[in-house]
Amino acid sequence: MQLNTFSIAACDLDEQAWGSAVASKFLVAGAVVNWARAGVDAVATQAFAKMGYGPDGLEMMAAGKSAQETLAELLAVDSDREQRQVGIVDANGGVAAYTGKECFDWAGHLLVEGFTCQGNILTGAETLAAMAETFKSTIGELADRLAAALRAGDLTSGDRRGKQSAAVVVVRPNGSYGGDTDRYLDLRVDDDPEPVAKLLQLVATHHLLFGDGNPEDLLPIDSELARELQTMLAAQGYYSGEWDTATKEAFRALVGNENLEERWSLDKEPDKIDRVALNYLRNRFGSAH
Repeated sequence: MQLNTFSIAACDLDEQAWGSAVASKFLVAGAVVNWARAGVDAVATQAFAKMGYGPDGLEMMAAGKSAQETLAELLAVDSDREQRQVGIVDANGGVAAYTGKECFDWAGHLLVEGFTCQGNILTGAETLAAMAETFKSTIGELADRLAAALRAGDLTSGDRRGKQSAAVVVVRPNGSYGGDTDRYLDLRVDDDPEPVAKLLQLVATHHLLFGDGNPEDLLPIDSELARELQTMLAAQGYYSGEWDTATKEAFRALVGNENLEERWSLDKEPDKIDRVALNYLRNRFGSAH
């Protein structure tokens, strides 16, 4: 079965992040296509996908090989290479890509400094051009730029058979929840009529729940804002009263239920609230303001 898709593999050396994003008319494309290791590389393997290109490529580049050297070695031992498509970004931002002659039209790749876009069974080359331009022009962290590039490809044309799944993975040194692994972000929409749109929602939710707060977004909880939060608490059955110890304890319960502990803590500046978290609570619980 051909894994027909469009993808982007990229790195941001300032952020020390590597990642890959994919969309396809194929179930669970992210589990097949996306591979990455912090400080090493990112690989996107597709078409008549050879999943071994992912872990084998990671090991080769961990041993010091460049993207070009790794690609050459992977292809050299693959008798079905003309059915393969792969994009690679190495630890230094070097890129390499390959589109086999037997990949279904339209198929091709686009190499740019620090990233590579590739696709097969597309309506045309404009998909990759839109992805590349959007990735370069988007402001934000690598995950945002990868997701934006995927959305640009989706809106331009994408896979000419339709839509089914989408995924994005980004790795950073000690970037995971708790800092134990490099898996900063690994989000998938495995089977959905609008997978890329859903994926963008998941990226935004990830930033809400796990993103670092901006000190400039901290708002003093004055009497007016305290009353607004009390209204939320009362509506959800937590508590209603002054912004006193009991109210703060009740608010901690609400924050914990919404997984917003990274945005507000009873032990750290309990009399201030992050603007991003406040906007989320207003939207979530319908507080008019």
